[in-house]
Amino acid sequence: MTISNSLKPALLASAALLLSQGAALADPIKIAVNEWTGQHISAHFAGALFEQLGHEVEYVTAGAVPQLAAIAEGSLHYQPELWTNNVGDIYPKAVEAGDIIVVGGLGLEPQEGWIYPPYMAEKCPGLPAYEALYDCAQAFAAADTFPDGRLITYPADWGTRSADLVELIDLPFKPVPGGSEGAMLAELKSAVAAEQPILMMMWQPHWVFAETDVNWVEWDTPHGTCDEASQKRGEACGFQQATVDKIVSKDFASTYPDAMKMVKQMNLTNDVQNVLILEVDQNGREVKEVVAEWMGANEDVWQPWVAAAKQ
Repeated sequence: MTISNSLKPALLASAALLLSQGAALADPIKIAVNEWTGQHISAHFAGALFEQLGHEVEYVTAGAVPQLAAIAEGSLHYQPELWTNNVGDIYPKAVEAGDIIVVGGLGLEPQEGWIYPPYMAEKCPGLPAYEALYDCAQAFAAADTFPDGRLITYPADWGTRSADLVELIDLPFKPVPGGSEGAMLAELKSAVAAEQPILMMMWQPHWVFAETDVNWVEWDTPHGTCDEASQKRGEACGFQQATVDKIVSKDFASTYPDAMKMVKQMNLTNDVQNVLILEVDQNGREVKEVVAEWMGANEDVWQPWVAAAKQ
């Protein structure tokens, strides 16, 4: 059969369009990777599920705040574990503008706040109430903070919530950003082993709570939702507790419709994540290895998600 010269341009254009669409569909799904092990677990769990659907996956290291701009512009596609109270104003604004799509909760039940070892209650009577810290700051002091207490906060690029709270309620403590999750935990374990003073911002789920005995500082009961920006001594709610969202770029559903179905179903609990984090952080195993092992032992959990996503 001979194709007329008049039809050739149209056919070539159609072929080019199909090729471009195929290339777009073949692009890897780019998953944001943050700086704590639990999020690494969530990211690689998501990646393994996408691979079950036949997609290529790329893991992209991104800061807690910079990742939001990348998702909004489409250079990142998926963040499976966004803690909503650690990202400032950019997140709700991007959601409201439609540049970031919130798919739903991941399934984790988070808690954030300040922790201390039980033996510090003897050195700081009145704990766990935060008011006790005003009278015993020196019990938590270090050489570089004396007479103020020393408070280990999240790494600098995770935000300044603890430092902001210290300033708002005029607490005699010096906030010291942790260098990383690993550095924070190493300092906690070292302090506990030597029964040295330590006060530290921390979160759960996390394996450390299965291994180390710690208490949480308690705050005033808020009237409604805790407004972190409007606290004062006597009316200090501490920290608004997060939800953990799954978020995607605005074009994710149209570009990867089967993956979007998977995102809607993907669920991860504290118990599951804690076990996997323990294997990575304490037993020195690779994230991909422990995720693959869990998936191999729990096909009944995720196989129905794959089947539904392929429909």
